[in-house]
Amino acid sequence: MVKDLSHLLSDESKGREPSPLKSAFKYYGKDDIVFLGGGLPMADYFPWEKITATSPAPPFADGIGAPPSVTGNATVTEVHKHKVEEFDIPLARSLQYGNTQGNAELTNFLRDHTEMIHHVPYKEWDVALTIGNTQSWEACIRTFCNPGDSILIEEFTFPSAVECARNLKVEFVPVKMDSYGIIPSALDELLSNWDSSKPIPKLLYTICTGQNPTGSSLDNQRRKEIYEIACKYDFIIIEDEPYYFLQMEQYESGKESSVKEQTHDEFLNSLVKSFISMDTEGRVLRLDSFSKVLAPGSRIGWIVGQAPLLERFIRLHEVSIQAPSGFSQSLVQGLLGRWGQSGYLDWLIALRKEYTIKRDFTIKTLEKFMPTEVVTWTPPIAGMFFTIEIDTSKHPDYEKLGKDALKVEEAIYEHGLKDGCLMIPGSWFKAPNVSDQSEHIFFRGTYAAVPLKDLGIGLERFANAIKEEFKL
Repeated sequence: MVKDLSHLLSDESKGREPSPLKSAFKYYGKDDIVFLGGGLPMADYFPWEKITATSPAPPFADGIGAPPSVTGNATVTEVHKHKVEEFDIPLARSLQYGNTQGNAELTNFLRDHTEMIHHVPYKEWDVALTIGNTQSWEACIRTFCNPGDSILIEEFTFPSAVECARNLKVEFVPVKMDSYGIIPSALDELLSNWDSSKPIPKLLYTICTGQNPTGSSLDNQRRKEIYEIACKYDFIIIEDEPYYFLQMEQYESGKESSVKEQTHDEFLNSLVKSFISMDTEGRVLRLDSFSKVLAPGSRIGWIVGQAPLLERFIRLHEVSIQAPSGFSQSLVQGLLGRWGQSGYLDWLIALRKEYTIKRDFTIKTLEKFMPTEVVTWTPPIAGMFFTIEIDTSKHPDYEKLGKDALKVEEAIYEHGLKDGCLMIPGSWFKAPNVSDQSEHIFFRGTYAAVPLKDLGIGLERFANAIKEEFKL
């Protein structure tokens, strides 16, 4: 039985009432009701009779990336206005004003997917569709936070997540990190010394696997400790997990890159435990998305959590996003329905292989070109980002620059641009209220955006820029 966490809801969320107009829609489509209650155009007036999309087909033995016309192995998704396969969402329904929670075919697929991956340890959970994790996070803030409330965030985090919260007038409380994510003891110490005149933060926002920007990943033990701290201090964990399935094995320096072939069970057992999988109190909200595993432009995400809390999100979505695009729901569900859960796992395993190859190539290139006198790195085990840490105190002009690490950072950034490679300065990701100034800086790069050849060229250029800056 989950805990009642309604005391953590915002005033805005508590005040939301179900729409009486929406309540009438349960009668839409019933044979014995002539429905004259909604502004729903007839499907006959939709100018799309059929949508066809061609995709690769499982088991993706030849890898992914080559078009089906080359591999000769294709999945053809053909969604009609009315006549469809049993797992399809007909266009007559998906292009209509629809169910805010999401069309049943897709939400059912995601429930089955969630059960298979996470085994949520209580019964009263559900899923609700969103238009991606940034919108999901914005909905979380509005659902739980009043102006002036505090939220816990990683000391380096995704800037758009900060801007979502900043505009809703919340206070930021950064939590110390190391190369492996949030440090649980630092979180506990922060809260044990909390000013008792102020309310404890309501939310912890964490990108806990393949973290953006650092590439760090929380291991099972840290997740367990952080969850116990959440129970102790009564706050909600928001696990923002778009990179969860981009998990890889540890990188081993000096060894040839190889990706072990995995069965479905081996793949599932290799995944780090999610916060939602250890949540016995219903105090985790998991933000999931197709953005990093299918396509960002699909604009389909979903929230997993206890049903009473999700009901508040649905009330918000009724008057904001309404629902993700009907085109997207029909096409994505059409593909997933044809692949099935097994085929989708095949896709995720193939995607893992691609990212492992690119991660290994990236680290080997860093080992080859980066000046280790001033640069260090920790190979990521998930996600699409890596970081290089630079000791600015070894810059020849460090004293002249007033021992200002950010001036060195700016000089390296500009030099990299001049030499033809862009990596993002770590200071751009610093959470508000992180005040300590270190002589160590970092730059974030990605191995996701370009082919291996261009990736190698870019990394060599950036390494040369650092060498020239440090006169090495």
